[in-house]
Amino acid sequence: MSWRVSADIGGTFTDLVAIGPQGELRTKKVSSSVGDYGRAIVEGLGQLFVEAGFAAAAVEEVLHATTVASNAILEHKGAKTGLITTQGFRDVLEIRTLRMPRLYDLRWEKPVALVPRHLRLGVRERVLHTGAVETPLDEAGARAAVEALLAEGVEAIAVCLLHSYANPAHERRIGAIIAELAPGLPASLSVDVLPEMKEYERTSTTVINSYIGPVLGRYLGALGQDLRAAGLQGPLLLMQSSGGLMPAAEAARLPVRVVESGPAAGVIGAQALAKRIGLPNAISFDMGGTTAKAGVIENYQVAQAAEYSVGGGIMVGSRLLSGAGYQLKVPSIDLAEVGAGGGSLIRIDAAGAPQVGPESAGADPGPVCYGRGNAQPTVTDANVVLGYLNPRALVGGALPIDAAASRAAIAGKIATPLGLTPEEAAHGAHLIAASNMIRAIKAVSSERGRDPRGFALVAFGGNGPLFAAGMAQALGMRRVVVPPSAGVFSAVGLLASDVEVHLARSWRRATHRLDPAALEEAAAALEAEARARLAAQGFPPERIVVQRAATLRYQGQSFELQVGFAAGDGPAVLAEGFGAEHERTYGHRAGPGEPVEIVALQVVGRGLPDRPRMPDRLAPPAAATPQPARPAYFGRAAGWLDTPVLARAALAAPRQGPAIIEEYDCTCLVPPGATAALDDFGNIIIDLGESSA
Repeated sequence: MSWRVSADIGGTFTDLVAIGPQGELRTKKVSSSVGDYGRAIVEGLGQLFVEAGFAAAAVEEVLHATTVASNAILEHKGAKTGLITTQGFRDVLEIRTLRMPRLYDLRWEKPVALVPRHLRLGVRERVLHTGAVETPLDEAGARAAVEALLAEGVEAIAVCLLHSYANPAHERRIGAIIAELAPGLPASLSVDVLPEMKEYERTSTTVINSYIGPVLGRYLGALGQDLRAAGLQGPLLLMQSSGGLMPAAEAARLPVRVVESGPAAGVIGAQALAKRIGLPNAISFDMGGTTAKAGVIENYQVAQAAEYSVGGGIMVGSRLLSGAGYQLKVPSIDLAEVGAGGGSLIRIDAAGAPQVGPESAGADPGPVCYGRGNAQPTVTDANVVLGYLNPRALVGGALPIDAAASRAAIAGKIATPLGLTPEEAAHGAHLIAASNMIRAIKAVSSERGRDPRGFALVAFGGNGPLFAAGMAQALGMRRVVVPPSAGVFSAVGLLASDVEVHLARSWRRATHRLDPAALEEAAAALEAEARARLAAQGFPPERIVVQRAATLRYQGQSFELQVGFAAGDGPAVLAEGFGAEHERTYGHRAGPGEPVEIVALQVVGRGLPDRPRMPDRLAPPAAATPQPARPAYFGRAAGWLDTPVLARAALAAPRQGPAIIEEYDCTCLVPPGATAALDDFGNIIIDLGESSA
């Protein structure tokens, strides 16, 4: 066995990638099978094996990024869940943190709790924040609570007691009672899911783990069976929200770790690319059929977030305006997301202004040009009208395009009501979609104290390379990088990931009074546990790497920042690192006399493969059939320009824009005034020159 395959499910397409022992790359793009996502994976892989000429038995592992967990939350289709908590605290899940996502909006309503009130039961017990037991657990009451939830027919139970992170004994006992009364029923204990302080975040995260657990467990079980039936015997690994991989069995136990699995893969791919070409600072831009995501890579490191929310709409804009969705306090790549993709609908709002998204035509029926019954134009239809996309077919000819239908829809629904020509209306929709996505890039850069002009834009996804150069110009960025197989790059990114174990514990200490030996002892204990977990997965000591981090704040602050540190670093090093990060993020730092407090310790353990998952160089794709030039519209100033349609290989010598680079999985647009060329690794480098932004 020497091939590795990966599968990334998107809202419109499922992307499949296989990499062979010599770096040969084979890709496949198929429509997502909504309702049974695994079917598209198995059927698509079968087609890929035939086209690539190798058998399923040659596959040594299958890597997977999935939206099943997030969809269960978004669509409220999770398991019927019960919650057992400390008496008097069952409404923590509903009270939340009183954060308002939209200031002064009196019509905003918080999302419905995932566990209704009658399924949230309290038991008599009390543990103090020091870990001391003030009130022993009422075991009879705990047993009665479990029996009551079972009588209601719950499919999963979450247990989250006050300050259990400091003393897990009561939670462990309730877990044992659940196992006794309902063997096999999924039970999530907060001490296993999130042993950290902050009551709402801990409760919400534990509840979500229970809510999506049965759904993801059934999906992974069925997918595993289907893969084995298709002859794939290698292990199935899932992408975590943090960008690491985890075994499918572990993902079924801690599904809360894979909620943002799909978007993370692309950022990890961009990080691997940045390291390969010597690009320390980059912003990843991933635009598919439904959403666009942005992440930041600084000094070759991916920015991480300690928590995020799901189901509160699009994740973009100031992080202070949070609280709209369901809170998850788990490690994740710091991403901003907007509802802008090829399938985003273009409409005129009640005020007579054009709007793009966040509603999407999705995979079915898709854009008007797909000919599947949709009459409302989309961003893809606008790009067809503008001449940017092939007017006959996409995906290597597998997806026929009706350009006349796109033009008629843009004309009838948008252009005529606004008094514009179809190309003017389509160009306006293209610019509106771009401006929406620029907000996502600003959210991970300028709103984090980073100037985007000091970063390169790494663009991928089915639509990312089409918009990247125009967006970069608007932001004052000078370079765009479009990697090989950009349209399926998130699936490629899966192949660059390592197995990861994340551990954390609350550990409140003031740095100026902290004994360095105590810090080392606590961090070393977490590190030893991470190494033991990876060893249990078959990784020998020489292939295990562990990184330490601490979450800190100025004493009295409500929010924290995470700072990495090495073995032997003392409290003073942590305090200085926190001050520097605070200044970089917020533009200032407190004076030397302001106390700094450690809130929690974290470690990330990585299990390295016996050989790199990604080869140093990917074999180039087969040469594309030359295409004739076609007119493309670049706004009122430039108008229609006769634009060459090129294959990637044609950029071996630099070419001036305008130009369109057509590939199997995506289309790249080089605007007038820009220069495009290939680097030594086959990436398209678009040089935008000096910008006036």
